[in-house]
Amino acid sequence: MTTKDTKKKTGSIERLRIRVRAYESKLLDLSVKQIMDTAFRFDAEVRGPVPLPTEIRKYTVNRSTFVHKDAREQFEMRVHKRLIDILNPTQKVIEALTNISLPSGVSIDVKMM
Repeated sequence: MTTKDTKKKTGSIERLRIRVRAYESKLLDLSVKQIMDTAFRFDAEVRGPVPLPTEIRKYTVNRSTFVHKDAREQFEMRVHKRLIDILNPTQKVIEALTNISLPSGVSIDVKMM
């Protein structure tokens, strides 16, 4: 049996994969720095942050309601994303990351792999 098989059978967590998303890149970078500082405080092995492609949603709207069909406005929303992996996290690291307070506008998605 390999070490992967034994870890899967015992139920231990090999890594935490954290995806952080925000509309403002500066706010996102501050949140990522806060997460990484928390992980480093408990001597966790961290990989990242890996910048993921920015998701751009574009919306086109007519300027006038009835006439001048060719006059249009375009709006866009940019969603910036980062990925952080924490390898072999301890219970203290997981507890500290669940109690962390992030600013509003930042969403976080944690997967245990």
